[in-house]
Amino acid sequence: MDTTPFLHISNPAEWEAVRAAGVIAPPSLDEVGFVHLSTPEQVALPANRIYGGRTDLLLLVLDPERIGVEVRFEPGVPTDPGSMRFPHAYGPIPASAVVDVRPYAPGPDGSFGPPDLDG
Repeated sequence: MDTTPFLHISNPAEWEAVRAAGVIAPPSLDEVGFVHLSTPEQVALPANRIYGGRTDLLLLVLDPERIGVEVRFEPGVPTDPGSMRFPHAYGPIPASAVVDVRPYAPGPDGSFGPPDLDG
């Protein structure tokens, strides 16, 4: 069984909202019907595309066994079926699925690299 965690990019205010509500249910859940997730190997791609240069990001590290909703690997670019497939969670994710929270800072050039999930 694959135990690779899923990651959800967040920030301190969003993380506090998750803790208060008990679920991860960002606006994307209403807007597109799913919660955006990444694997550790993928997370730098959306971080650089959407959050370049931000210094307040957190990575919510999720246990796939605790997510409790359907997760589908789908193209990151919906109009390009050949594009990289990202995990999408189709429903609110219980906060209990979060097994770690890690700061995710960009490097000196402002870009994000692979996350340190061991340290």
